[in-house]
Amino acid sequence: YFRNEGSFTSTLRTLLFFTALMITLPVGLYFSSKAYIFEGTLGMSDRDSYFYAAIVAVVTVHVVLALFVYVAWNEGSRQWREGKQD
Repeated sequence: YFRNEGSFTSTLRTLLFFTALMITLPVGLYFSSKAYIFEGTLGMSDRDSYFYAAIVAVVTVHVVLALFVYVAWNEGSRQWREGKQD
């Protein structure tokens, strides 16, 4: 019973971490890349910087999702191996 509770807590912690990452990272990178990289450093127009900043945000979402799948897959295999040894 206690092993299941620890597993649930670990899974919930992982899910909440990646949820927070999914909300903050793409939004933060969108605005910061738009203002500092595309408009500031590269001197792009407002319209072009919106487009490229959106691409940065979409790529970030995909990277976070891929990391979540990787971590969830490894956590599931680790729990399966630990349960298998009992």
